[in-house]
Amino acid sequence: MPKFLVKRWHGMHQVWALVFMILMTVTLAWFHWLPGLIGLLLTGAVGVYTALAEKAFRNDLKSYLGTLSYRVKKAGNDVIGELPFGIILYNEEKTVEWHNPFIAQMMGQESVVGQPLIELFPSLQQAKDKEGAIEATVGSHVYQLIFKQKERLLYVNDITEFWKLGKKYDEERLALGIVMIDSLDEVTQGMDDHQRSSLQSKVTTEITEWAQRYQVFLKRLTSDRFLLITDQKTLRQLEQSRFLVLDEVREMTADQKIPITLSIGFAAGAESIVELGAWAQSSLDIALGRGGDQAAVKFGGRQSFYGGKTNAVEKRTRVRARVVAHALRDLIRESSNVIIMGHKMPDMDAVGAAIGVLKAAQLGGKEAYIVLEGTNPAIEKMMEMLREDDRFAKRFISPEQAMSLTDSHTLAIVVDTHKASMVKEPKLLTMTNRIVVVDHHRRGEEFLSNAILVYMEPYASSACELVTELLQYIHDRVVLDVREATALLAGITVDTKSFSLRTGARTFEAASFLRRNGADSMMIQRMLKEDLEEYVRKAEIIKHAGVYYDHIAIAVVEPGRKVPQLLIAQSADTLLNMTDIQASFVIGERQDGLIGISARSLGGMNVQVVMERMGGGGHLTNAAAQLEGTVAEVADKLKRVLEEIEAEEGLFE
Repeated sequence: MPKFLVKRWHGMHQVWALVFMILMTVTLAWFHWLPGLIGLLLTGAVGVYTALAEKAFRNDLKSYLGTLSYRVKKAGNDVIGELPFGIILYNEEKTVEWHNPFIAQMMGQESVVGQPLIELFPSLQQAKDKEGAIEATVGSHVYQLIFKQKERLLYVNDITEFWKLGKKYDEERLALGIVMIDSLDEVTQGMDDHQRSSLQSKVTTEITEWAQRYQVFLKRLTSDRFLLITDQKTLRQLEQSRFLVLDEVREMTADQKIPITLSIGFAAGAESIVELGAWAQSSLDIALGRGGDQAAVKFGGRQSFYGGKTNAVEKRTRVRARVVAHALRDLIRESSNVIIMGHKMPDMDAVGAAIGVLKAAQLGGKEAYIVLEGTNPAIEKMMEMLREDDRFAKRFISPEQAMSLTDSHTLAIVVDTHKASMVKEPKLLTMTNRIVVVDHHRRGEEFLSNAILVYMEPYASSACELVTELLQYIHDRVVLDVREATALLAGITVDTKSFSLRTGARTFEAASFLRRNGADSMMIQRMLKEDLEEYVRKAEIIKHAGVYYDHIAIAVVEPGRKVPQLLIAQSADTLLNMTDIQASFVIGERQDGLIGISARSLGGMNVQVVMERMGGGGHLTNAAAQLEGTVAEVADKLKRVLEEIEAEEGLFE
């Protein structure tokens, strides 16, 4: 009997009754011995009976409690054995000490006591933090593992049906896409109606067959645009096929003077249909901004690109340039002042384009300044030329000075880049909503989305070419200073490698305009000259080059030796001149401690895709990246990326 039952105050009534009977017996004996004797006998009999009854009660209660404990224990064992989830107790070494029958049935064994948890659930090796819920697969079933670290307890729930339902829901979610035929007007210009209709019909048939092959709903919107509706499962299949329709259409029209290419924008994983449509259009804009002939897919937070094996087709019409020029002119006139920025470590193209935009602002009658802090070897000689004239020297200001001049009415113009992380002072772009972008690079995932005017043309050779065209429409009779014209022509010359790469008819037209305005080609040659010591340093880098995949040259600068980014880029350019070399990569440690990569191509290989996988970007024929680590680690990563691309779709067109 528990002590609290034995000593309970309300359980003592029998004792008090016996005490009362004894007192009464003593009282009777006081008057006469015979009543006292009778009372004593009766009191004794009652006491014996009470003691026997109490003993019998305690024995019965003990027996009942014993039976109840057995029933409760048996019921508990039955419940644990029939639980629809698993329970595992493990020790500090993560080894199973006890488990319920669910675990044995799940594993198909009589007992797993003594086995490590990692052997039972291999996916735990990838789980860094075992607190909370973790999904693990055992056979054809999916289980949710819930750890209780303090108790060293693991709950295992079978979520196979829930997982299948979730997977089915995910696969059946809507995906939207837009297909656009690139530069249809340029390609069909000069054709008669029959030829044009025949070519469009062939391309449309190819797109239709591709859509039917993957069970994608296709709806023609305009002569060069189609709407695609499918689910996320099919979109993943299209990604695995790397959008073969891009190659099929290009190869089918290869006999044309300019092959027809497609741009595809796909989106999935949005919260609403409206957002999904906006993502699809944005993906198409990115594909077009990167030069076309590729697919851009935004899948939730992931952005992927496929294709992009050809250069952008040069547009033969200047309508867009005229429209942008007039819009830029109006923005300048409506602004209080103009702040111009290029990218970090600016080159001649960035500085030349900034000088051209400075001229545009002055034609609009506004004060304008170029943000530049210090120089680098790539622009040193150009800056010497510009600072000889005080009119230009006083227009270059530091980021701190620019921030003091910027307000909500300031027009910020970004040239030669479209990424906020690449400009010298990103904070400037948060101080005003009036932002303009003028760039010739293929559009990347990061983009100044809040810009009110964007002029991005990846077909252009340089930002200087685009600015030169804009200047011709901003003012009817624009007259450039010799230094202004020379700076713009120098930017074009550097980015085209003296008019040998990415050069179209409009490039020469821009150069011709600059020459008529006094651009000094001899001055440009003096800017581009390199001294003997620099040439020897470049030769030291090139002598370590090796050839991979028969046509790719990779040179790695010796560890511990720091070299300027300009020297890395010049070495890559030089390697491209070697026989049978179609692409070159030069890796070296820069003076700021980062590892720089410069990539060049003759057009048969898209080095932009390679550099994007390395964390950089650029053009199909000219790209770069900056990484942390050592030159050996970066070189190994580059080789792995090349190997992946070769296995996926091939390195060369």
